[in-house]
Amino acid sequence: MTRALEGIRILDFSRVLAGPYCTMILADLGADLIKVERDGVGDDLRRWGPPFMPDGESTYFLSVNRNKRSIVLDLKTESGRDLALMLVRRSDVLLENFRPGVMESLGLGSEQLKRINPRLVYCSITGYGTTGPLADRPGYDVITQGLGGLMSVTGEPDGPPMRVGVAIVDLVTGLYSAIAILGALQSRNRSGNGQRVDLSLLETCLSVMPNLTAGYLMAGVKPDRLGNAHPNVVPYKVFATMDGNLTLAVGNDGQWQRFCVALGHPELADDPRYAQNHARIARRAEVEELVSGWFRKKSTDEWVKLLEKAEVPCGPIYTIDRILTDPQIEALGMLKTVAHPTSGPLRVVGAPFHLSVDDTEPYLPPPLLGEHTNAVLKELLSLSDVDLRELEQKGAFGRRNSREA
Repeated sequence: MTRALEGIRILDFSRVLAGPYCTMILADLGADLIKVERDGVGDDLRRWGPPFMPDGESTYFLSVNRNKRSIVLDLKTESGRDLALMLVRRSDVLLENFRPGVMESLGLGSEQLKRINPRLVYCSITGYGTTGPLADRPGYDVITQGLGGLMSVTGEPDGPPMRVGVAIVDLVTGLYSAIAILGALQSRNRSGNGQRVDLSLLETCLSVMPNLTAGYLMAGVKPDRLGNAHPNVVPYKVFATMDGNLTLAVGNDGQWQRFCVALGHPELADDPRYAQNHARIARRAEVEELVSGWFRKKSTDEWVKLLEKAEVPCGPIYTIDRILTDPQIEALGMLKTVAHPTSGPLRVVGAPFHLSVDDTEPYLPPPLLGEHTNAVLKELLSLSDVDLRELEQKGAFGRRNSREA
């Protein structure tokens, strides 16, 4: 069994979502992921809930921390920092999401670490970047969605700005971070040298609205909230049916023609008022009113079957519990089971990528706080039990919370 990132070791000093999501992706690909947590409390996400498991573990934390080993270090102590530096010498990647200057104050900044490991890829995630008037602000997804413009285009036209239903800026920042780290590792394969990689939530927020920012920068068009509608395609939104709702995405004029025929209105397929997308956009309200009237005459299931037969993109709106039991998810093998040491068997959504040669399984359960401190330090630094006891007395680990401590 091989894994794509086998032999790559990552030190993860991040917490909450963007950083841990990034490192889980890399761990799914086979990287040796060492999660460095704070004494006593660990990753903030361990306390985000409910829901919690019966043993007190946060399901949110469990969702983004599989395939990792957790160690506890007190970076405010000299002995804790020394251990961190020793681990850096034996690592390929370091990821952190502290405010600018924090890692430097601990002696763990990118330039400081470059001197002891010039091959290190150092990835830093911040809220607003490392320069500029907002650089020192803490970054949270909901704040960035508002400040970054995403909320201004999310929600109903006559309603208030809305947050996207998941922490989309955090999650996409995690994806970008993983991509950037892989790019930096490939660059290191050519040059032999590591480099610093910087990402921010604010920059990610702008990047996930490419058509909207381009519309303003290139054509001066300021986008507004359209609810579930699309600014560039009509009809493309959620419509009510006789018994519920469905999504419709008429992405081109050929689909519009098939749509009209399928709904029993072939005369509108080539009607110049509607035949081309730009004409439908000009008559958005009129087209959406027509489609709304048609859809109310049948059930969601009836429309889905009819439109699928006509090859017009559409679909029902499922709740989370419904999609997790869908035959398509079962066919894809998306749901995995991992054996957690205290929570018991956990059902999780697995990695969404499938490699033809390298494996992503089996999955390791998300770690308990400090669960692997002793094992990692023995394995990577060749420390003995006596060494570990001396380090504990010096405060390197703070107040031990490990199952093995």
